[in-house]
Amino acid sequence: MTKLPFVILTLFLFFNQNYLETKPKSASPTVKLGIDVLLESNFNLIQGKKVALLTNNAGRNSKGKLTAEIFSKSKEFELVSIFTPEHGFFCDVPAGKYVDNDTLYNVPVYSLYGANRKPLKYQLEGCDVVVVDLQDIGIRSYTYISTMFKMMEACAENQIPIIILDRPNPLGGLIVDGNVVEKGRESFVGIIPVSYIHGCTIGELAKMINGEGWLSEFENGEQKKCDLTVVKMKKWQRWMSWEDTGLEWLPTSPNIPTTDAIKGAAITGIFGELGIANLAIGTKIPFQYIGFKGFDTEQVLKRLKKYRFNGIKFIPTNYSEIVNRNGSSEINGLKLEFSLDNHFLPYTYGFRIFLQIRKIHPERFNPDNIKPNAKTMFIKVTGTEKLFDMLFVSKERDSKIIREASSGIKDFTKTRIKYLLY
Repeated sequence: MTKLPFVILTLFLFFNQNYLETKPKSASPTVKLGIDVLLESNFNLIQGKKVALLTNNAGRNSKGKLTAEIFSKSKEFELVSIFTPEHGFFCDVPAGKYVDNDTLYNVPVYSLYGANRKPLKYQLEGCDVVVVDLQDIGIRSYTYISTMFKMMEACAENQIPIIILDRPNPLGGLIVDGNVVEKGRESFVGIIPVSYIHGCTIGELAKMINGEGWLSEFENGEQKKCDLTVVKMKKWQRWMSWEDTGLEWLPTSPNIPTTDAIKGAAITGIFGELGIANLAIGTKIPFQYIGFKGFDTEQVLKRLKKYRFNGIKFIPTNYSEIVNRNGSSEINGLKLEFSLDNHFLPYTYGFRIFLQIRKIHPERFNPDNIKPNAKTMFIKVTGTEKLFDMLFVSKERDSKIIREASSGIKDFTKTRIKYLLY
């Protein structure tokens, strides 16, 4: 297995001694979220202001109360509007589906995954400040980052301050893995040049976007920059996965019901775009299964055992066992089971797994069988055309593909250090 991502992680830890802490064996910390810190201050940053809130059902304080409800009842300021990302306020709209505007708590709810993805000027009128409370999942292609980016642009254009209420990265703050989006390949599923697994909180990403000048330019050529404040968490440390925080996980979208679904999506999500395997989407364990009709479980597992996969177990499983159907199913495969491990490299592991499947089932990697829109989406989420060509067209060696899957990570890691808050 390639050593590149591990070497980068090791160098990162060496230059950042504060992150060399090891997890206490019996620790059960309770992290205070950005919304908790804002509440403790009696809303000092937004007192007397008219506030627009970008959030959804997963935006709650550490006691489980909705940020939108807290804001709607506060007498310290006035909530004038709510904005929502992909999947809608209740996080139940399927991926890629249009979300309508609505009304909640007697204020308008503007969808940023419907008629427009950047707030329109009239939608921000009468607003003194925008507050963002979104739970990201630590994967570049998850569109909550892009929605925050578009909100930051709108705030810069309309000279409205923006406040990010920070939240944990559920994969933790140490794991950095995957290639960086190539210049010119930006899209709504890869809007900024960060590695696929970036190891940042949403507040750190906001600071990076602003500080690196990644927002688009004004018409006069001046670089956009917003008036940004990040409300830091308390008691969150970089070694923490979500399970270490003492917080309850709430689904952020239909196929991210659990933190294991996040880990699975980080491994298999990009390959799901291609339709070359069943990933148990629509079951209780989305992204935690790989299989298809004729899948040679024994041979694939034999090949995978040659490599080290920190934090993963592969369990031979028939698809019918997942969906609780009576009788047998012709779909065999591997169930992915996870344990906490800060040497977990999901993007690299995803390529390693599918490269071994390619050896046993080369017919699955025939480019003529990939639909054009599936190819386009794979290129968007990986942020490069090179990986598709290497996997399906030129059929490059494993080692070369694994190296390409880490392209740009060294420079990103150096940039990232400047914006870390914890």
